[in-house]
Amino acid sequence: MTETFDFALVNWSRGLFALTAMYHWLFVPLTLGLAYIMAIMETIYVKTGDPHWKKTTKFWMTLFGINFAIGIATGLILEFEFGTNWSNYSWFVGDIFGAPLAIEGIFAFFIESTFIAVMYFGWNKVSKKFHLLSTWLVAFGASLSALWILVANAWMQDPVGMLFNPDTARNEMGNFWEVFLSPMAINKFLHTISSAYLLASVFVIGVSAWYLLKKREVLLAKRSILVAAVFGIITAGYTIVTGDGSASLVAKNQPMKFAAFEGLYHGKTGAGLVAVGVLSQTPEDPNYEDLKEFYFKIEIPNLLSYLAFRDFNAFVPGVRDLLEGNEEHGIMAATEKIKRGKIAINALAAYQHAKEAGDNEKAAEARRVLDENFQYFGYGYFDDPKELVPSIPITFYSFHLMVALGFYFFLLMIIFLWLLYKDRLEKAKTLLRIAIFSIPLAYIASQSGWITAEVGRQPWVIQDLLPTMVAVSHINATTVQVTFWLFAVLFTTLMIAEIRIMTKQIKLGPKDEGGK
Repeated sequence: MTETFDFALVNWSRGLFALTAMYHWLFVPLTLGLAYIMAIMETIYVKTGDPHWKKTTKFWMTLFGINFAIGIATGLILEFEFGTNWSNYSWFVGDIFGAPLAIEGIFAFFIESTFIAVMYFGWNKVSKKFHLLSTWLVAFGASLSALWILVANAWMQDPVGMLFNPDTARNEMGNFWEVFLSPMAINKFLHTISSAYLLASVFVIGVSAWYLLKKREVLLAKRSILVAAVFGIITAGYTIVTGDGSASLVAKNQPMKFAAFEGLYHGKTGAGLVAVGVLSQTPEDPNYEDLKEFYFKIEIPNLLSYLAFRDFNAFVPGVRDLLEGNEEHGIMAATEKIKRGKIAINALAAYQHAKEAGDNEKAAEARRVLDENFQYFGYGYFDDPKELVPSIPITFYSFHLMVALGFYFFLLMIIFLWLLYKDRLEKAKTLLRIAIFSIPLAYIASQSGWITAEVGRQPWVIQDLLPTMVAVSHINATTVQVTFWLFAVLFTTLMIAEIRIMTKQIKLGPKDEGGK
């Protein structure tokens, strides 16, 4: 079975969704992390009665509000695109994918939006404890909102808890708890949320470092650094731990993505982890048959095998193993998966024709063949196995940049906390400048994480079941292209506006609480 696809439409649709998602994620992590930092600061204020902690809390709350408002706008557009640009995807799995998004909108966002009004306008109007509760509920609601979105995303990486209905050609929810509590969902949420908390910690430390360099709001800056550094060390450590868990899950469920993480073309027993490396492949070189893997690399022996399978001598499949198969290690060749995928697609068509004709015997036989081969359903849309390989350079460099920056932030937090404890922070001007320039690095690390996750799983929208090229809406590519450029201008304008408003507010500094 061969089907013709409009790849201009596919690529522009992918580009539009990537543009929206990346701009949206510029705002989300700061919202998630800053909410908890504010809640911690306000807790200290309520416990101590020190009005300066109230002043500090309200200052960061102002920056939170600016970021929160713009984040909502981009998030709403992102959800609409599932209907406008990815209608085939929405049809195929909407019953499953839509459930966590509906819960997010009805429950999580309701909590967040309800109590944010009390948080901003309830100072001196409600009791201190109720106001503090509102701030914590805003933080909790933001994380709960992220939970359901990440559950939906994790299901796309590892589709579980579903049943395929051949009468409607749709996947239906079979077990909600299996979807919600899948290892992929739990780990993706914990890793993503902790990385967002880390970004917010870097942001708070960077802004506070600017105040120390300017010798302004010194007490606010030091207290903010104290809270952010402690919060950042804990969340950085947890980000590293959950990152390790994520890599292990990817190795089991998305082996091609895992091979791309490490630029691993040839599978190895006792594979080493590349700490630093320069790939020999370029994005324009799709030939994976005769490549050497690296021009240069520094490798930690056997660590990749342990990272993947908790065994220093385990076999880690490379790109060629996954394409050509490896009988010794029980890896099926991509050509065989494609063959079985085509059988599944043809069996679905045969089942539907038999049902229309009222031939129950043929329908039952077609259903049996479909069920036997359904796990390879998505492969049936491909003809060339090499189309199953993601962009290895983009995935490799994004992954290693994310990991390197994660360890850098962990070290930065420890140094800041140590110098603050020794009361030497104000003298460390070079370090303060480094902290300021670390703010954009935190955003780069955050974006690199999503690039690693999403580019690394291409060409799949739903792993093994639905390729990207099949998921798009049947609309004109030019329409998507025009929308892309309109949104690019709109989102860039919003980003510039946020940066200007935020920097202006930082320069103005906190309002004097007058001892209240």
